[in-house]
Amino acid sequence: MVIATRNRCPELIRTLRHLHGLTPAPPVVVVDNGSTDGTVQAVLEQFTGVVLLALQRNHGAPARNVGVLAARTPYVAFSDDDSWWAPGALHRATTVLDSHPRLGLVAARTLVGPSDRPDPINQLMAISPLPRFPGAPGPSVLGFLACSAVLRRQAFCEVGGFSRVLFFVGEERLLCYDLAAAGWERAYLDDVVAHHHPSAHRPDPQRRRVAELRNALLTAVLRRPRRVAVAAATALARDSVCDTTARSALREAVARLPAALRRRVVLPAAVEEQVRMLEAGAR
Repeated sequence: MVIATRNRCPELIRTLRHLHGLTPAPPVVVVDNGSTDGTVQAVLEQFTGVVLLALQRNHGAPARNVGVLAARTPYVAFSDDDSWWAPGALHRATTVLDSHPRLGLVAARTLVGPSDRPDPINQLMAISPLPRFPGAPGPSVLGFLACSAVLRRQAFCEVGGFSRVLFFVGEERLLCYDLAAAGWERAYLDDVVAHHHPSAHRPDPQRRRVAELRNALLTAVLRRPRRVAVAAATALARDSVCDTTARSALREAVARLPAALRRRVVLPAAVEEQVRMLEAGAR
């Protein structure tokens, strides 16, 4: 179990208590992204069995990579500091992974808040139009929520984990693309359940939107054919003329463009076809 956190001490403590109550309790690695709210001290005092890795600055989503490298289990479940796993969920996921050696990712059903409201992504993954591998345990996916996923450690490490170029927001999609390109299966399992109680301490919505637009363009540069990347850049540049959010996203994407170009590896044709299939469905 790997959890990356930053300045959400009360939420993290709640999550660790939920995980500690599971039978059996999973081994947990907490990666702290330079918190200044006493998170490190609180974990050390209250959870002696937790492996705590305290980073000096905020690494964003790639902090999870540090946790995976420290893990010693063949499978790694992710939680956010405001999410945890239902009883039996991790056992079910590991059983399926044991039975499917080429399965790299299990995407779980996510229930939100005290009312256990289904996250809308559940339905999208359940009706995925992507072709299934023979004998696959569930619908094939090209995206997931990092707060409710279990990955094969070998697959995660093979593709390099979460991208440092993206930092945060949309990092799951790029990782899923890379798993698919490397030949790893990805499946949604409705009977593997995670609970997500969103923290009140969340990024400003406009700031998150900037990151979404920035990373959509960077993902196109990193993995999509040139014409797709050029079209994405052109559209964002056009929108930036009248939209300050798009302007900020374009400026940030340009700053990260050299790093993205150095890491550019176009998806195999079969994976690109599946990406287009999902895009056509979304339209």
